[in-house]
Amino acid sequence: MPYPLDRRGFLRTAGAGAAALGLGGALASCGSDEPSTTTLTWWDYFTLDNFQPGMTRLIKDIEAGVPDVRIERRTFPFAELERQITLGAISGDLPDIAIVDNVSMNTLGGSDLLADLTDRVEQWGQADQYYKGPWDGCQVDGRTLGIPNQSNCLALYYNTRMLQDAGVRPPTTWDELASAAERLTSGDRYGLALSAIRTEEGVFQFLPFLWQAGGDLDTFATDGATALSFLDDLIAKGSLSEQCVGWTQQDVNTRFLNQRAAMQINGPWQIPTLKEADFDWAVVALPRDKEAATCLGGENWVVMASSDHLDKAWEVLEYTQRPSVLTPYLVSFGNLPARKDLADRGTWASDPALRLFLSQLPLARPRQYGAHYADASQAIAEAEQAVLTGSASPSAAAKAAAGKIDKALGG
Repeated sequence: MPYPLDRRGFLRTAGAGAAALGLGGALASCGSDEPSTTTLTWWDYFTLDNFQPGMTRLIKDIEAGVPDVRIERRTFPFAELERQITLGAISGDLPDIAIVDNVSMNTLGGSDLLADLTDRVEQWGQADQYYKGPWDGCQVDGRTLGIPNQSNCLALYYNTRMLQDAGVRPPTTWDELASAAERLTSGDRYGLALSAIRTEEGVFQFLPFLWQAGGDLDTFATDGATALSFLDDLIAKGSLSEQCVGWTQQDVNTRFLNQRAAMQINGPWQIPTLKEADFDWAVVALPRDKEAATCLGGENWVVMASSDHLDKAWEVLEYTQRPSVLTPYLVSFGNLPARKDLADRGTWASDPALRLFLSQLPLARPRQYGAHYADASQAIAEAEQAVLTGSASPSAAAKAAAGKIDKALGG
């Protein structure tokens, strides 16, 4: 999700780091016995104040645990990081390491900007410790171009009292979801809230419906129409507000917190806020149609191919994946591990809601569709907007979108 820029979090620039390296080399040439320190620049988009203690601890841990390394960190707004990396390829101002949204692997992975980590990962021998979805999200054209940093996915939250009062059980199928949403709708309260905004946020929430229908982007004309019809029916019955076309996932959570939605589709990042709610809630897996599915979110570590310190950068990535380092970092961020061997560590080991999300990671699918995924995503968003606002039928919108998707994916 997008985060506002916190310029106070900026550290010195890469140019200053280069100057420091030059000075270090000069001292070494003068016969100093002090070991040479490698300064690695890293970029990320974690700008909010609540992320800084965990990030500061991680960097201190790295500098203490990885021999002769110093980290210079720079932050950007969520929506700016990928663009800054692309611009950096032209200007020559690129970091050694970055933490990028997993969807960015579509664009960056085909640009030769990212270092190929395949041989290092094979020697490392820990690839099988990761859930399939997060690990697949780091694979591009048979190469490993990143390491999962953290993961999340979507599930269904519900207000326990509202369901009890209505005599409704938590839904497990589309039919049960539609029935429950209709029975839970009353007055200004909708049975279900979700985000259908015309951005990647809305597509993130739509794709599980496509996959649950048994389809994918290459069958959007048919299976996309099925998914769009299901959502359109919810609006037609009054179970889902048409205003969802303008709601972010945070807006959806606000509706749920205000008890103006009995159920919501959302991610684990909402749990800290929900724990302050004055009502009881619980979370279950997304209801299925032909198959179960949820969408993978999260970030990946990447190393820039242009880095002069590939070996040291890899040392840092490897160090961050040690359970003793990774667990407190993930807990501080309220994130879920992408590693299966951490399932019984951290807060997610005892928190029922977090455990539910963790149990869904094996089903979570990455949005790994190639360099032109952004064009396909835009076509999906436009189709959903057209259907849910009543300007196009599900079949017509899906057919129109399918042509654009096929073109974007090279079909």
